[in-house]
Amino acid sequence: MNISIVTVGKLKEKYLKAGIAEYAKRLGAYAKITEIEVADEKAPEQLSEADMAIVKKKEGERILAKIPQDAYVIALAIDGKMKTSEQLAKDMESLMTYGRSKVVFVIGGSLGLHGEVLKRADEKLSFSKMTFPHQLMKLILLEQVYRAFRIMKGEPYHK
Repeated sequence: MNISIVTVGKLKEKYLKAGIAEYAKRLGAYAKITEIEVADEKAPEQLSEADMAIVKKKEGERILAKIPQDAYVIALAIDGKMKTSEQLAKDMESLMTYGRSKVVFVIGGSLGLHGEVLKRADEKLSFSKMTFPHQLMKLILLEQVYRAFRIMKGEPYHK
């Protein structure tokens, strides 16, 4: 399986980089992992609704340019479906069984994802009703994808 993770913004925090590198390395035994960072749109702290829409649109265009036509796209969104780790494993196994070997997870910037990105997504996934920094979500996502592969292979994992 080829898994790409498209994120907005450049990761700077060393502790997050270390965790992401560790899970990407572990996942290498199960899948090819590609991390793609697109530039975030520079904007002041206080934005009008119109300005927010412009920022999300520009970031969305950059994201969409990185998604292959034949990819199955899972957008991380607060209003997406919540799943257990076992359900994520089952769903990923189903994708592999039915020939969907290219999976792209999309993590938006601080303002979220543009509607066009959400429209392109085959599904929306939520990890919580809480809001997390998008940089931290990349680490959480990689850990859960790793856990999903461990579950699929019947290997031990922490419950």
